Amino acid sequence: MGSHDGFTRLVFALPGNATSRVSTAAHSVTVRLSTTLKTEKGALNAAGVKFYNVSGKTVTLTLAGGVSAARTRVSVLPRSGTAAARLVIDVPTTAAAQASVRAASTSSRPAVSTTVTRPRVVLDAGHGGVDPGMVSQWLKEKDITLDVALRTRAELIKHGVDVVMVRTADTDLSADKRTDLDARSRLATTGKVSAYISIHVNAGGASAQGIETYYFGQPLAGSDRSRAVQENGGGSVGQELTRKAANSAQGLLGDIVAQAKLSFSRQLAQKVQSRLVQYTGAVNRGVQTDAFYVIRNPTTPAILTEIGFGSSPSEGPRLATAAYREKVAQGLARAILDFLNTQ
Repeated sequence: MGSHDGFTRLVFALPGNATSRVSTAAHSVTVRLSTTLKTEKGALNAAGVKFYNVSGKTVTLTLAGGVSAARTRVSVLPRSGTAAARLVIDVPTTAAAQASVRAASTSSRPAVSTTVTRPRVVLDAGHGGVDPGMVSQWLKEKDITLDVALRTRAELIKHGVDVVMVRTADTDLSADKRTDLDARSRLATTGKVSAYISIHVNAGGASAQGIETYYFGQPLAGSDRSRAVQENGGGSVGQELTRKAANSAQGLLGDIVAQAKLSFSRQLAQKVQSRLVQYTGAVNRGVQTDAFYVIRNPTTPAILTEIGFGSSPSEGPRLATAAYREKVAQGLARAILDFLNTQ
């Protein structure tokens, strides 16, 4: 168990890889596993959590008043190298702190004004400025990603989400690609940002089409690094940054905290992929891992989504239309709201 900025983390060792189902009540979270654990229970002296109970295949947490059970994040991490399988539960503590302030304001003293903490996400419109990204007869990637990001921001703001934009015009953070990507990735900071989404347009052969979403890690077995190299700057720079990111991915395998963050990134990627396909009707190319430099530091849930192939004779013209980009933005916003448990 450990206390972090904005949440309390509980980690339970598992005898082997497992699947889980999560259910929540007003002040409790129940995780049902496919494997049996040693029975134990007890009170906890931790922010946001009052009691835990492990019985058979079920883990139950009793939360403090004012803590949102719906915002609790549960992840099962598979065995990796020398690291055993783990059940990781992150319980938000911000709501508990707000409840304490509200309770104090009921005394005879004047009411104390409180600030409501709103979820914050970073939208990274890929490329920009000196870097156009992929270019076809129908579009430039940097134009499409910016338009989609701005439309997504508008929808998220309607639902009370704070949005940090990497860029709001045709600019870059640096003409040097390494510096540019470093600056983009630093905008994702634990305790301040709930999610980081990098938006891109794909390129390939004339028959290639569809949407795919990535979270950070090694490329899937049998795949090449062409996608990461391209988005990491292309050419020798892209190859160098991809090698560096891939080495980082290898180093994270035994880090339980990093693996928990990557698990949340996978959840975000799955929601984004599902909603984008639902809203656009595009071909579903699935969720994958790759060594993208901009999301290499798993300090907060971070993904990169390729919203279509600008090189496709069918998808390129669609991406060039405002109506289709609005569908993409609506799907992306809905996925982010799903991830944040926000209506």
